Amino acid sequence: MEEFVNRVANSGLITLNLEEYLHSGERVVYDIKDNLFHGLMLREKDFRAFVKDHDWSQYTGKNVAIICSTDAIVPTWAYMLLASKLQPFVNRYVFGDLDALEQALLQDAIAEINAEEYQDAKVVIKGCGQIPVPTYAYVEIMQKLLPVVSSIMYGEPCSTVPIYKKPKDKVATV
Repeated sequence: MEEFVNRVANSGLITLNLEEYLHSGERVVYDIKDNLFHGLMLREKDFRAFVKDHDWSQYTGKNVAIICSTDAIVPTWAYMLLASKLQPFVNRYVFGDLDALEQALLQDAIAEINAEEYQDAKVVIKGCGQIPVPTYAYVEIMQKLLPVVSSIMYGEPCSTVPIYKKPKDKVATV
């Protein structure tokens, strides 16, 4: 009887699944429009009173996108004040919508990856999975890994699309 050899298992490929880097914390939107006077502008005294009395602990561990969904006059300092109150409680906050928040979370996660662990490795960046991973995450991981890996493929270890292979060093002739 012929013995079957699992060539994928013996290939030395390292699979990197970007799904695993998605932060599991809840994503919420804080819309400053609820703090506007007649939906048009922010009144400093009223806003500062709200900020002082609001229970910011309700955002503990969450990821917050700070927006203003109306065309209103909102001074920059108001967003900065919100950030100062959210900081002790949230995992992450950004000025922008949920897409901007997701991008920031993925960029933070990818920044934490130790690229040296992939030194001269053959890496497969997993393609499809249970949770959709935005395209920018795949581009970002390329920037992180290209300087250190020997090759990068996309897909599954049994069916990959070659993306990058480190050029062989040219031998200098004397």
